[in-house]
Amino acid sequence: MSLLLRIWIGPLLSIIISSALIAVAFNLFLVPQQLLSGGLSGISMIVSYFTGWSISLVFLLSNLPVVLFGLIRIGRKFIVLSVVSVIMTSWFLRLIPTFVVAQDNMLAAVTGGVLIGIASGMSMRAGGSTGGFDIIGSILTQKRDFPLGTTLFILNGVVIVALGYFKTDWDLALNSMLSIFITGKIIDTIHTRHLKVTVYIITQSKDALLERLMLLQRGVTILTTEGAYTKKEQHMLMTVTTRYDLVSLQNMIKSTDPDAFVNIVETVAIMGQFRRN
Repeated sequence: MSLLLRIWIGPLLSIIISSALIAVAFNLFLVPQQLLSGGLSGISMIVSYFTGWSISLVFLLSNLPVVLFGLIRIGRKFIVLSVVSVIMTSWFLRLIPTFVVAQDNMLAAVTGGVLIGIASGMSMRAGGSTGGFDIIGSILTQKRDFPLGTTLFILNGVVIVALGYFKTDWDLALNSMLSIFITGKIIDTIHTRHLKVTVYIITQSKDALLERLMLLQRGVTILTTEGAYTKKEQHMLMTVTTRYDLVSLQNMIKSTDPDAFVNIVETVAIMGQFRRN
């Protein structure tokens, strides 16, 4: 039960909460002011503003081809969680009524951007996405170490230009850009998979610790060291991991060798083989 909870139930709860946050951001802050979110949700908003069609329906239909593409390129669990996110977001969009909370466009843009950023970050930390450009951005950053939020902000530029062009209202377009920029920054704060750290572990329990470390599926280099003061021979284990896995790694070290000396440093760049997903 604990394994099932860790693999599916926890992530699914995060996905449902994030879907509700997105619907709140849309129907209470962005849509009443005719502002846009980014990506396919923004395109869905444009279609809805000009046709009167339901945003939830357009959002659901526009995500289908992207979800299929992501299934091929990323993996089953990511896509299952993303599909749940898209379906739940569409349902919450129909459930939550649209009404004005913030009268000021900029305040609505900032609040909506914060909520969507938190929701997107939660979805990605759970192993999924909110659909649309999040899936495309995840594919683009799969082999490269650069911030996903910044990537999404660049991808969303075309949506904002479309809003300014079709509605000839650049105040709305720029406020939408502000909202998307804030969303991207918050995503980069929560979604830190692109950030790497190098961990140096000096230990006298090499074999026991090495057995635990290999469970993280990261390469480990073993170096023989000698204490300058004690003159005792020890071992230093060096590994590179992501910010996501760092807490698990630290807990693993503490439970295996509480006396181990650990030095954690930021990694600027990596060349060679490194599992990024």
